[in-house]
Amino acid sequence: MKPPQPLPYSACFANAEAYINSLLTFVTSSEHLQRLCGGVHILEFLTRHPDLYTSLFPEDWRHFFASHQLPNILDFLMRTDLSTFEPSGTRSNATCDESGWLGGVVPPSSLLEYVQIVRQHSLDRTLAFPSSIPASVPEHTLPRHVAVGMKPKKVHEVARLARYVDHLSTELSLDRSYKRGHLVDFGSGQNYLGRALASAPYNAKVLALESKPLNIDGARSMDVTAKLAKKEVIMRNKKQFRSQNYTKQHRAKAAVPTLDDDDDRSVAPLPEAKAPRHGCETETEPSENNIQYIETVIQDGDLSSVLSRLPQNLNPPQQELLVISLHSCGNLLHHGLRSLTLNPSVRAVALVGCCYNLLTERLPPPLSPHPNIRSCNRRLQQTSSARDPHGFPMSERFATYPHRHGPGIRFNITARMMAVQAPQNWTERECESFFTRHFYRALFQRILVDRGAIDGPATTMHAENDSKEGDESDPAREEEEEEEEEEKEKKSQPVILGSLRKQCYASFTAYVRAAVEKLNDDPKHAERIKRCMSGLSDADIAGYEEKFGHKKKELSVVWSLMAFSAGVVESAIVVDRWQWLREQQEVRDCWVESIFDYGISPRNLVVVGIKG
Repeated sequence: MKPPQPLPYSACFANAEAYINSLLTFVTSSEHLQRLCGGVHILEFLTRHPDLYTSLFPEDWRHFFASHQLPNILDFLMRTDLSTFEPSGTRSNATCDESGWLGGVVPPSSLLEYVQIVRQHSLDRTLAFPSSIPASVPEHTLPRHVAVGMKPKKVHEVARLARYVDHLSTELSLDRSYKRGHLVDFGSGQNYLGRALASAPYNAKVLALESKPLNIDGARSMDVTAKLAKKEVIMRNKKQFRSQNYTKQHRAKAAVPTLDDDDDRSVAPLPEAKAPRHGCETETEPSENNIQYIETVIQDGDLSSVLSRLPQNLNPPQQELLVISLHSCGNLLHHGLRSLTLNPSVRAVALVGCCYNLLTERLPPPLSPHPNIRSCNRRLQQTSSARDPHGFPMSERFATYPHRHGPGIRFNITARMMAVQAPQNWTERECESFFTRHFYRALFQRILVDRGAIDGPATTMHAENDSKEGDESDPAREEEEEEEEEEKEKKSQPVILGSLRKQCYASFTAYVRAAVEKLNDDPKHAERIKRCMSGLSDADIAGYEEKFGHKKKELSVVWSLMAFSAGVVESAIVVDRWQWLREQQEVRDCWVESIFDYGISPRNLVVVGIKG
């Protein structure tokens, strides 16, 4: 079952070791990558001096981007055969000749080199599954009653991962020392994956770990629909139940007071009457349910407290567990991997991660600053100073890798957030929609800065001056300084706008009005926003759009380069997880492969580890 390569790296590398060495070198030495992956923020695009776009790209890059439309730029970054531009190569291509490419200039050599290196270091997301499974293993379509509640994307993910996990478990069973036990689903949610595995033809025993009771209740209801559990049967004395229910409702109705027209008293609503429990008995019919739910918050990989809550007959000590997860958010996948070494009963793991922005950071801030263009802010400081032992990076190799900024590989929250983009899946219509949203938000930020509602990038952080001249103090002056510092503190706090209704993006004026209305309800910013934004006319808003409208394409180019480059960030995060497994003495084998169609589910890499 193990794929030919333990990692889906480019064919230009001889082996995994050569790929990882090159990846670490590129991540720590490329200033373009470091700036595009965490070194810039789109909110500062129209507020920085000097201009962010000019500071970020050399002149020949800007000239190339200016001469081409965005769809052509996106194709160049991700799909165009770069050998087309080789001087000695295939200039016979009709889209490229000595005079240009697609009606514009040819890309400069430095840009070509950067795009080529990013492509080489991004893991191959081409669907490997089911090629890693023999053709003799049948593929099963999820029955309708099992796929209840699933959208097509979820059906695709569950069907493929269920088959993959079943085959992995079957392969493990070939080892006579392996005693198949429960599949443990980390963060089961609505338990779509567990329900599929517990149903025919797999009929696996599933232990679903979930932190939210609402999800567990919903999952139990869908288990009934999937015929994995029987509906609760309530036995009642009907006459007694109806009599008591009628009496209670009659008393409640009689207790409601009437009001005269001139009576201004308010009446609190009566609580809803509930069916009495007296005279009735609740029974649950026994079932052969293959799923056991446990409500728990997973904070590490130690499952001892969870397994101790299972009855002995459901968890025989000799049985071994296989830990699985479909799209584990943030550190949850790290906990799943660590369960392999922290629990003697766990034999293997097969985990698909997502939401890299929710990862915490393990290492302290770098010794020397990265080549950032963006300003430092408190959110960056807080996340980069977390020093969470469960965070990124997991492996010692990544945590101690030496380079000019100090030991260890770091990706800030902006870089990790961009790593969940899927630019290869963007359509022209989607691009126009979210490029407009990003442009409106950046332009609104410029209005906030110009009107004094927030500080600009150059003054976001204020250094503290502990030195005092003289010993005398002026109470009035100290109070004034405290008020000034408090105002600066408020203005330096990030304005988190969040999402707005679709109709708010019909025009920039509509967007600004909706954004101001929403911020007026924000206790952190309401007073200052009302004061600073009063008097802003529609003509003023239109003037901003007219003045900065030409910057929309430049902002879109930057966002596209950020998303394209962040493929390296995602690759590094996934490789770090594989490297951690590789470093554990107990782990006999480990690999990473793509399991879903990237066009349907772009977070498609499964990390597998097997204990010896």
